Amino acid sequence: MRTLLIDMDSVICDLMTEWHKRYNEDYKDNLHVGKLTSWKSEQFVKPECGKKIYDYLKEPGLFLRLKPLPNAIEVIDRLHKQFDILIVTSSVSTAFQEKEQWIEEYLPFIGKHNIIFSHRKNMVVGDLLFDDAPHNLEGFLSKGRLAVAMDYPYNQNISVPRVQNWLDFEQFVLSLDWEKENVYETC
Repeated sequence: MRTLLIDMDSVICDLMTEWHKRYNEDYKDNLHVGKLTSWKSEQFVKPECGKKIYDYLKEPGLFLRLKPLPNAIEVIDRLHKQFDILIVTSSVSTAFQEKEQWIEEYLPFIGKHNIIFSHRKNMVVGDLLFDDAPHNLEGFLSKGRLAVAMDYPYNQNISVPRVQNWLDFEQFVLSLDWEKENVYETC
């Protein structure tokens, strides 16, 4: 059975809306994901905030409040019947338990025992990585493996197949010729 490695933040769940909401409330700004043309969020916030934008990611309860992206739960439920699915997420250490709880609530059929916490996703064995972070996509691609981007303004400089949403991802995965030795050649 082929293995799909799926990122959590901004791929399965909507991190940006909750994260930016907290920042916007505190700094009276209007930051949203459409403004992020680079992975470095500190470049798009008010100077008095700067790198403190990342402190919001350490707030207790943040990851428990995240909503699933449209169709994510339903598509993962359908795909897990045909593929081995591992959730591969990078995280601040304070969020590990919250992410496990989130998976248990929204994806009980996947379960917390199928979560891998890693900052080096390219080292995790799998046939395909579905992610949004440019460095994760590049790292996986550099190993000669298939990486698919959830399309955002901040990952436009990465040359990988990209999808706009979960229904597009499902169609992409199901259209691959998984019998070929190198699936990447079918994209």
